[in-house]
Amino acid sequence: MNVLPSTYDTWGVIASILIACFASYVTLELARRVQTHAGWAAVLWWLGGSLVMATGIWAMHFVGMLAFSLPIDLGYSVFWTTMSFLAALVVSGVALGLASGRTLGRARLVAGSLAMGAGISGMHYIGMHALDMVPGIVWHWGMVALSVVIAVAASAAALGIFFWLRKVEDESRPLRQVVAAMVMGAAIAGMHYTGMEAAGFPVGSICGSADALGSDGLAGGITLACGVVLLLALLTSQYDARVRRHARRMEVSLQQANTDLQAANEELRQRAFIDPLTGLANRLLFEDRLNHAVARLDRVNDTVSSRHAEKVAVLFIDLDGFKPVNDTYGHGAGDEVLKEVARRLNREMRDSDTAARVGGDEFLLLIEAAGGAADCVALARRVVASIAQPYDLGTDRVAIAASIGIAIHPDHGPGTRLVAHADAAMYAAKAMGGSSYAVFEPGMGNAAQEQITLQNDLKQAVDKGQLELHYQPKMSSAQSQFSGVEALLRWNHPDRGIISPALFIPIAERFGLIGEIGNWVIQEACRQMAAWTDAGLNMRVAINISAHQLRDPQLVTKIDLALREHRVSPSRLLCEITESVAMEDVETTQRTFENLAKVGVFLSIDDFGTGYSSLSYLRKLPAQQLKIDRSFVLDLETSGDARAVVDAVVRLAHALGLRVVAEGVETQGQRDILMAMGCDELQGYLFARPMGAQALMRWIKGTKPDGTPDFTPSVIHPDLL
Repeated sequence: MNVLPSTYDTWGVIASILIACFASYVTLELARRVQTHAGWAAVLWWLGGSLVMATGIWAMHFVGMLAFSLPIDLGYSVFWTTMSFLAALVVSGVALGLASGRTLGRARLVAGSLAMGAGISGMHYIGMHALDMVPGIVWHWGMVALSVVIAVAASAAALGIFFWLRKVEDESRPLRQVVAAMVMGAAIAGMHYTGMEAAGFPVGSICGSADALGSDGLAGGITLACGVVLLLALLTSQYDARVRRHARRMEVSLQQANTDLQAANEELRQRAFIDPLTGLANRLLFEDRLNHAVARLDRVNDTVSSRHAEKVAVLFIDLDGFKPVNDTYGHGAGDEVLKEVARRLNREMRDSDTAARVGGDEFLLLIEAAGGAADCVALARRVVASIAQPYDLGTDRVAIAASIGIAIHPDHGPGTRLVAHADAAMYAAKAMGGSSYAVFEPGMGNAAQEQITLQNDLKQAVDKGQLELHYQPKMSSAQSQFSGVEALLRWNHPDRGIISPALFIPIAERFGLIGEIGNWVIQEACRQMAAWTDAGLNMRVAINISAHQLRDPQLVTKIDLALREHRVSPSRLLCEITESVAMEDVETTQRTFENLAKVGVFLSIDDFGTGYSSLSYLRKLPAQQLKIDRSFVLDLETSGDARAVVDAVVRLAHALGLRVVAEGVETQGQRDILMAMGCDELQGYLFARPMGAQALMRWIKGTKPDGTPDFTPSVIHPDLL
């Protein structure tokens, strides 16, 4: 049979193949969107994806047919062309439905491939029927069968590629998707053009639909429209993917933030109840457990006879000799000792007991079901012996001891007083020489109550104006000139009168009141200096800086603000820090000294000779003055060793460019020796006792206050005028 010769437009064929590849790439993207969504979102992506996929497959088929030509006019009926598009839509829906499944078993692959192959073949041959040829197309059934086989194989390959690409999530995925799309596009195009080769058109055939779809520009329009649809679908898919990636990152970030928040909450909880250095309970947790233990004990004891009543005990432990360890070896070594003490306490107590660190070197033990006093004493003995064992600090070994107070509920009073009574018993143990224990007795509570009363009164002392500064004069040894004063803190208690700082400063340090008192001293000293300046006397005043203030990062700022507020020259203020405090943390001391020196404040090392100064550290500190401790001055007239030490200190200080002040000068003999050694300034009862600001002014003018020796300065130092 003679058939009409057929030809293809090269650009039309290329366009159809490109559409097939591009449509395959977009289809792979849409398959991911359907699979990654759920619910109505997955349904919408399936419907939209099926429409886009069908448009791509059908456009490839129709553009390929428009590229086909015979020596007669050709056209395609609208009805059968539309039916071919519907066939493409059905096969696309089947394909995306299968791609959204969780797994692809063999039965699912075979059934899906057959269904998709039949759909693609149906789309193609329905589209060929749209030619409406008379006589009809003569088919080469072998080629038809081959085209169907290619369609089924292409469908199987597409499904396999869908599920294969799901497992690829690294940077190689885009390239693999491009290669996969080219394979799928080539398979679809191969099926189409194999099917076209199966058709034969007898000589003399005419196309009954020549006046329908088939203009010259139709292929270009369909190509453009299909490209736009596919591009929009691709951009939408990628935007959705980006949004989902961002959402996943946000979800991961939120999960991480939640994890971090839980960790932070746990850390805060730990910090709220656990001592960070030793890992023991802190005071808050200890008191909570004590309250629960006492309440539980009281409920149990209400139901049993006193003979079988249970007991709760508290052991108050204070370390003896711990401060010299800190002073000698530094805070790092002291911390290691405290941690080792905590480990030893844990070894000595039961799992049901609680150990807590409640102060610098103070510990508490809560003993539930304590038995009796004998059991508590036995535990205290073991703890004393354990703590007394040496501590290794690198190349050195140190020894400390412990004083322990024992209080038992209900024998020694209510649970609310248990810690206070154990504290009182601990002080009784210290009074016996330390490294011992004591069981609470009623008389011991007086000392504890005394401290509590003073603590409560001290809290109000600043606000009620009960604190005062007394001023002890300093004398220039060479000319006996009055050269300045040292401000000494006094507490004028309304009922007890003047209270020595030796009594209330330890209480202030122990109960956290020293910071407020130190700030008051700075302000009051600056205020008084301003008042003296207004009276024509530029007084130079020395104040003492405590260890607590030295560790305050705002100390320099507070001093600078006080000087500015009262318009006092910084050179009139001298800050004294004891040698032992200065050496506790040399880096902090050096940093604070340097910052105070920048402000212009003068600096002095107090009680020199009693600590453990290293000359290398002393040389680095920007101090202007050393004060020799009164213990050396006291023995000057009777001890050659004391004279040798003082003479060495004076020479050392002068070699370092420092002035030397001797405190505690009480006799003329001491004064003469110090002057002969070249000591720069003298301070002590020989010249004047500490006195109030008004009494000091009268003393300067020659009026002798009560209790002051018969001595007045011959000349006021010129710098003070």
